[in-house]
Amino acid sequence: MTGVRIAFDKELVLAGHFLLKHLEREELKRLAASARLSHHPKNATIFQKGDPGDSMMAVIRGRVKICSHSLDGKELVLSIVNKGGVFGEIALLDGEPRTADAVALEETDLLVLDRSQIVPLLNGRPDVAFRIIGVLCKRLRATSEHLEDTLFLEASSRFARALKRLGAAFGKPGADGVKLDIKLSQQQLGCLVGVSRESVNKLLNEWQRAGVIQMTSGYITILDASALEELSETCD
Repeated sequence: MTGVRIAFDKELVLAGHFLLKHLEREELKRLAASARLSHHPKNATIFQKGDPGDSMMAVIRGRVKICSHSLDGKELVLSIVNKGGVFGEIALLDGEPRTADAVALEETDLLVLDRSQIVPLLNGRPDVAFRIIGVLCKRLRATSEHLEDTLFLEASSRFARALKRLGAAFGKPGADGVKLDIKLSQQQLGCLVGVSRESVNKLLNEWQRAGVIQMTSGYITILDASALEELSETCD
């Protein structure tokens, strides 16, 4: 069943985005005139590694996973982009092909900004350029942390750190703890840290019995943040 599409005012979306909210009205109008709205159902591929990198995308509604695949089909989830986030900025700036795949985790609406419009804007607005560089730096730091985790930590510690990051990005504090406002399958959770679905299942059950987390209808609540912190620091 196809979901209901929602109408968006492109200029209002741009004016409210953290990268572009300081632009002058005329700059916003010009950018909005060339921007495109793009709708993607759940699990739809938005672009693939190697595709031409001619645009940057802002998530208006939904969530997008950025992922890579090995030759034998194994998936590694590099990041999850929430509403308000952007992706595709690397290829936008250097004009090279896409470095990873982008897939809609749920029904998703995007605002697509073409390279031909963004690059001239950056030449005259260094403040916007620095904000995009800030996004790139954040991605680089996350990639570096992910690499260190993979090299130096055992699977349980990597998974604990992944839950901590998900909590920081998608957590909603409540009376019982921090509920992750994102529903990921055990397979998808495993792809975040490079472990099998079976390993994820075992760890989730162990930690639920220990009172560290609680699982309800596919959603995870972090009950004991201190215990999760300890689990995340265990090395090989």
